Amino acid sequence: MVGKVGIVFALLIALMLTGIPVSIALGLTVLMFMYLLTQVPIEAVALKLFTGIEKFEIMAIPFFILAGNFLTHGGVAKRMINFATSMVGHWHGGLALAGIISCAMFALVCGSSVATVVAIGSIILPAMVKQGYPKQFGAGVIITAGSLGILMLPSIPKVIYAISTNTSIGALFVAGLFPGMLLTAMLCATTWFLARKNGYPRMKRATWGERWKAFRESIWGLLLVVIIIGGIYSGIFTATEAAAMSAVYAFFISVFVYKDMKIANTPKVLVNSAALSAMLLYIITNAVLFSFLMAHENIPQLMADWILGKELGRAGFLFFTNILLLLAGNVMEPSSIILVMAPILHPAAMRLGIDSVHFGILIDANMEVGLCHPPVGLNLYVASGISKMSITELTVAVMPWLCTMLVFLVIVTYWPGLSLWLPRAMGMM
Repeated sequence: MVGKVGIVFALLIALMLTGIPVSIALGLTVLMFMYLLTQVPIEAVALKLFTGIEKFEIMAIPFFILAGNFLTHGGVAKRMINFATSMVGHWHGGLALAGIISCAMFALVCGSSVATVVAIGSIILPAMVKQGYPKQFGAGVIITAGSLGILMLPSIPKVIYAISTNTSIGALFVAGLFPGMLLTAMLCATTWFLARKNGYPRMKRATWGERWKAFRESIWGLLLVVIIIGGIYSGIFTATEAAAMSAVYAFFISVFVYKDMKIANTPKVLVNSAALSAMLLYIITNAVLFSFLMAHENIPQLMADWILGKELGRAGFLFFTNILLLLAGNVMEPSSIILVMAPILHPAAMRLGIDSVHFGILIDANMEVGLCHPPVGLNLYVASGISKMSITELTVAVMPWLCTMLVFLVIVTYWPGLSLWLPRAMGMM
């Protein structure tokens, strides 16, 4: 067992260390192993390339990417920020708190962490600097709050995990709601404490009339939450169909309601979405081959036996999983980590009686942390482009909120009810 596992992962790590993209490294690992060390008909490999990505659920990924791009360009983020500011702007660090709450609201309808950072950060960060906040403080807020994009309702990593482990996408979507709300509150508490301690600016309290106006302007974007949850819960459409509806609705409100996006810009948004979707699907295709190799060599079951043989227990296994995923976050991006790690860790989790939905949210929370620290934290690079700050500066700036996220990770890991209560209450599991 050690020999097989060692060879597979030694090949993968060696290729990644040469600077080859993870997706290509996965594919080359499979081909090298199969040609040199095992007897698998090449026709089976070719067939798996097609059958591995013909699942209906995979269509949710390009649709959610498209919806996120329409929402980013369509003025939804701007109106959510105005509403959040009207509610909490008069508190200590009000504009920073509004940024976190805006990220949470945008995450409810988007599903992409990078899109959340771009949409909210490009508006709120310049406004915070103009109001007198240190740029490092504002960047730290947006980097970590942007990670909510993959934890709240729709989420591309959740779709990938669901495909990898045959878990209900609808249950995963709903399961992220309470953990997302808890993390939002914890990030707000950290921000408020730092802002109060350092005397950062507060805004004038908005009147209830101003708040009502801001809410009415943002309601079109927030209605997307009702469409996603209501449609899935009522059985009107599946999670994949909800993604398609999200894209159509996002286009409608961006072009015809808010009118912040012109019809002429639609082809550009479609091309950008197609490019990002193609990149993700290429990673998924190679990861499907990698999973096929592991299944053929019985590696997931062997790994599960090895882990269970260590008698870690449920708590010890969850701790081990967190450490492994946090380490993987240093060298891989979320989609690749889930596609490689989920088929290995999931069988052991099931045999220990850990719920698949809870395990998915735990992995999602780990991916959030990975997005916020170097060397491959995507949120850091996006924020660097917005703020013109170096990765080193941003790494230091993000530390107070990153520590908060690690505390949140412990809570999510050992309190399964936080993730499971709502999908159970809605009859989704």
